Amino acid sequence: MLLHRDLMLDLVNDRHREMIAEAERSRLLTIAHEARRARKVPAVRGQPAGTLASCERSAAVPAR
Repeated sequence: MLLHRDLMLDLVNDRHREMIAEAERSRLLTIAHEARRARKVPAVRGQPAGTLASCERSAAVPAR
């Protein structure tokens, strides 16, 4: 076990700063995720939801 008080205090302070930084990153990611979700418009069947072509056929095709 480390017995030097200054070293232990430095380790505790470093860990405390790491925990604060991690919480801040998490908070910012949550805000960004919520903002992105709010900007998203729900897709309507038959209309493209983005820039990629749909894999789903919009009309039934008779069997051959």
